[in-house]
Amino acid sequence: MSSTPVGDGVELPAPRPHPELDQLIAVLEHLRAPGGCAWDREQTHASLVRYLVEETHELVEAIEAGDDDELVEELGDVLYQVVFHSDIAAQEGRFTLEDVARRMRAKMVGRHPHVFGDAVADTADAVTARWDDLKRTEKPHRDSVLDGVPKGMPALALADKLLGKAHQVGVGRAPADVPAEESTLGEALLALVAGARQAGLDPERALRGAIRGLESDVRAAEARERGTMGE
Repeated sequence: MSSTPVGDGVELPAPRPHPELDQLIAVLEHLRAPGGCAWDREQTHASLVRYLVEETHELVEAIEAGDDDELVEELGDVLYQVVFHSDIAAQEGRFTLEDVARRMRAKMVGRHPHVFGDAVADTADAVTARWDDLKRTEKPHRDSVLDGVPKGMPALALADKLLGKAHQVGVGRAPADVPAEESTLGEALLALVAGARQAGLDPERALRGAIRGLESDVRAAEARERGTMGE
């Protein structure tokens, strides 16, 4: 059986053909070609953002529902968005779907030196730590652990993400006592939102305000660290 080298002597089995994926790409190209669909031809990266967000949320719902039929459909919708954006760029002579796949393959190989190289990472925590180290090496232009975190995330997800980033620079928040089960925690969070609503407070805005305070603390800690390193 033939194989494909991926780095440092490691080879994977030869890629299997994906005729259905090729057909999906062909369908999209036909829709956007002259004589195809006027709506598809008029779309841009910006005009498709709303659909990408919607399809992503629907995929999350399908995952949470545990319905394989829905999961297949919603994964297909998200995959179609990737193919669509790549075709727009290809028609503009910028990059192709192959470029996207090539970049992602190289990224995954580079981020897994414990699989494709000689590095050692025997636990999930060790893998995560090495991943973060590699990201810092790959993106030296980033001055803060906060760089690259999308601020458009829902407030709860953003808070969780930034608390993890803050921990990296020694900044934390005193954790509250929480229930042991996620279902109970969910009810407690819902009750908190209900209380905020009754009091005329906006919980989303309140949490984002607290997040901004956390961001300021993180950047202040990083500035102090840079000042110490410069002494």
